This record gives sequence, structure tokens and C-alpha cells, in this order.
Amino acid sequence: MVPLTLKVPVPFDYVFPAGVLCLGVEAAVDFDRRHEPDNQVRDKETGERVWVVRVMDLDPAAGKFGRTTEVKVKICAPQQPVPPASAVPGYPPSIEFDGLTLTPYVDSQRCKGAGPCKARMAYSLRATAIRPAAVGAAV
Repeated sequence: MVPLTLKVPVPFDYVFPAGVLCLGVEAAVDFDRRHEPDNQVRDKETGERVWVVRVMDLDPAAGKFGRTTEVKVKICAPQQPVPPASAVPGYPPSIEFDGLTLTPYVDSQRCKGAGPCKARMAYSLRATAIRPAAVGAAV
């Protein structure tokens, strides 16, 4: 039996062949607890805090067909991950993810109201850590 929370390990270069730039790291907010002082999401398996790393996908095809170039990758860690310093002043740092996994799911948000359901296959990304991009990687 395939678990509902299937996490498929994927190489960083497979998901982001042109690399990524780190736009920021922030706590993932549990909207059911948004009015509490500590409203950060906790991982269901480990209990660790969940952080969202926003990156810009540098693949030229990433922005085609109305898609955005911004991607969010979740990391479970007790402390907020700190991006490396940028190698190019004035630009976001180029990073890579360790332990990248992909979890497929059905996005049914487009199935509301009358008319045909326009659900689509989607996926979420998780990683275990961030690190500076390898030498020779994008920007």
C-alpha cells in the first residue's frame, strides 16, 4: 500500500536544473492557531518547527504559461535556516537543497461552485537543509 504522504527523494538538479536564488526564510504559520503567540506549524512526524524557504527558479521555462518563478520549499528544523551570504553584492544568494523530497497531491481548490471540476495534480517540496550553491552553479 502506498502511504498518503509519499515523499519521493529527488536530486536538486532534477527539480532545479538552472539553480535557485534564495528570496527569504520565514516560519510556516498554522492558520488554525494564527492568533496565538507561537503559531508556527510543527511537523506531524517529528514535532520540529516548519520553515518556508522562498526561492526564485532560474529555469527560463519556469515562468511560462502563467506559472510563477517563485517556489516554496519547507524545511523542518529546530532553528530558522540561515541562507549563505551572496557571492554577488545586491543579488540574493544562490543556494541548493539537501535531502529534497517531492510529495504529490491533488489540488482541488478549483472544484468549488457550479461547473466542471478543474482539479490538477500538484506537489509540495521539502528539504532537510540549505547550503551555498556548488561552484559553477547559476549566479
